[in-house]
Amino acid sequence: MMQSIKSRDSIVHFEAEVYTQLNNYLTTAKHSSYFILVDTNTHDHCLANFMGQITADVSFEVIEIEAGEINKNIETCSGVWNVLSELGADRKSLLINLGGGVVTDLGGFVACTFKRGISYINVPTTLLAMVDASVGGKTGVDLGNLKNMVGVISESEMVLVDPNFLTTLPFTELRSGFAEMLKHGLIKDKDYWNRLSNIEDLTTEDLNNLIHESVIIKNEIVLVDPTEQNIRKFLNFGHTLGHAIESYFLTDERKTTLLHGEAIAIGMITEAYLAKELLGLKDAELKNICAIFSKIYPKVDIPKEDYQPIIDLLIFDKKNVGGKVLFVLLNEIGDAKFNCEVPQDLLVASLDFYNSL
Repeated sequence: MMQSIKSRDSIVHFEAEVYTQLNNYLTTAKHSSYFILVDTNTHDHCLANFMGQITADVSFEVIEIEAGEINKNIETCSGVWNVLSELGADRKSLLINLGGGVVTDLGGFVACTFKRGISYINVPTTLLAMVDASVGGKTGVDLGNLKNMVGVISESEMVLVDPNFLTTLPFTELRSGFAEMLKHGLIKDKDYWNRLSNIEDLTTEDLNNLIHESVIIKNEIVLVDPTEQNIRKFLNFGHTLGHAIESYFLTDERKTTLLHGEAIAIGMITEAYLAKELLGLKDAELKNICAIFSKIYPKVDIPKEDYQPIIDLLIFDKKNVGGKVLFVLLNEIGDAKFNCEVPQDLLVASLDFYNSL
């Protein structure tokens, strides 16, 4: 049985333990009322299965939001706050967020701010949410096309990782979440990166074990630096340029919206190139990184006229200090460095490099 993983104020449970722990909690925690937040996808594909596992004698109100990153905004929060208020939620209420990263990010933020904070539980249903979004207490929403600009860091009561939900996902969503797992290897564990690199050999059981390992890697970092003053910044590798690309593609109607992991994969390639130029990342490691991402993720066309609008979005990156755009770069696979300044001409060169692959 997979060991549960304890963070500062939360605990992540896996597989068989998930519903045992949830039912124990619901029976003993004595909340005044219970709510489940879903989106249109998890309402259809996950809710009945989840409710079927609950044996505790409690009744739930279900709140549904529209699916998709485009709805991860303060207007959606207002809708959920209003429904909670109308349904009589109080400070002793519990909100369970059943969904992917949008639901766990937004639901966590709604819970942390409603009546100055109610308890919540995350039940991630996508690979991205299982290994990243639901773990570590980051909650929040987008501001226009700027990712996660409004939010708080506050941990859930628990995170429940049931890998059976992965069977409801299209392959593109699995691939999106896999990018965050690859990132964990690149910043912290070369052996983990190498095992993930042989993706065609992975079984479902392998994937379950690797999810557990990814959560361990992320949790070890968050335990040391919960509010992202130093090493938690490592988790942003690939996200500086990646988020800018994701934001640009989200709001330019001529573009096909990219899934988070698809954009972050581009970010990791471009930022690996920057690491070669600035920190001396070995050519062989850069080639290895590019080969793995190119094998898994489709090439995205980024014309030269898109470079500047993408680079302009970097000024809004949350790691910036005093107007300086600061990157996380790799010394080598498994070893990262934060607060790296990158000159503008190299940003252009990194996008040229991606286009040349």
